[in-house]
Amino acid sequence: MANYFVHEKAICESTAIGENTSIWAFAHVLPKAVIGADCNICDGVFIENDVRIGNRVTVKCGVQLWDGLTVEDDVFIGPNATFTNDPFPRSKVHPEQFAKTVIRKGASIGANATILPGLEIGTGAMIGAGAVITRSVPPNAIAVGNPARITGYVGTRNTAQGAPVVKTAGQEKEKIMPSDVRGVSLHEFPYIEDMRGSLSVGEFERSVPFLPKRYFLVFDVPSSEIRGEHAHRTCHQFLICVKGSCMVVADDGKCRREFLLDRPNLGVYLPAMTWGIQYKYSGDAVLLVFASDYYDPDDYIRGYGEFETLIGNRR
Repeated sequence: MANYFVHEKAICESTAIGENTSIWAFAHVLPKAVIGADCNICDGVFIENDVRIGNRVTVKCGVQLWDGLTVEDDVFIGPNATFTNDPFPRSKVHPEQFAKTVIRKGASIGANATILPGLEIGTGAMIGAGAVITRSVPPNAIAVGNPARITGYVGTRNTAQGAPVVKTAGQEKEKIMPSDVRGVSLHEFPYIEDMRGSLSVGEFERSVPFLPKRYFLVFDVPSSEIRGEHAHRTCHQFLICVKGSCMVVADDGKCRREFLLDRPNLGVYLPAMTWGIQYKYSGDAVLLVFASDYYDPDDYIRGYGEFETLIGNRR
């Protein structure tokens, strides 16, 4: 006996349906579709054969899920969200293989959003109502508009920002403002201004809590672009936006915060095993990054899922 519910006015041709899942009126599930446990498939939903749906997924009314789509656990799909699987569709002309689209665990897709084919919506991402997604969305990003742009990150706050610029006639010690992200701190350096110009100063292994072996500059970044999106296994970094402004997201796998770097005497320290993102670059932004180690591609953790696993293993 089936341990899931199918409304009398629904058509469910698949038997690969998880426990306690509900399929409501006028929904149609094709024979090879797979739906996990505790899902809620609302009125008027169509699910094609090559579709894999995880556990505890909600699919609201009027959604069509086409071949090539994978939906991981705990995803919310709002009413009339549109998925596509062929970038150049023609009537009666079928590709050899449909584009693969993946909605990662915990993501939410707003009402009437459109997801173009072959993309990935990252873990915990939030897609705004009516957004048109033309590129893959990073984990925990908030994407809105047409074409969609990232406007923020889920669970962040801007509360760890520095005090107003201090302009003095002499040297002062820097201010260090801890954050609730493990090991991450915001540093405000002395700011000295006189008729000859302005100066800010810091000292390695004192102001900057390590002796750098490498630096790099990031500039000419289009305002819509996202940089970073990785963590380091052993390398520490210190970021200063020496011109213009940008936003830095620091994530320890449990807590996530944003820091606005908008003046040359303000920096943020990111210890090893911190997921870092930089975005919202102003047109004139120049970001200076000091690194504690020489470049090593094996030191990078580029997948947020791998980062979560490694952090979990260390706790």
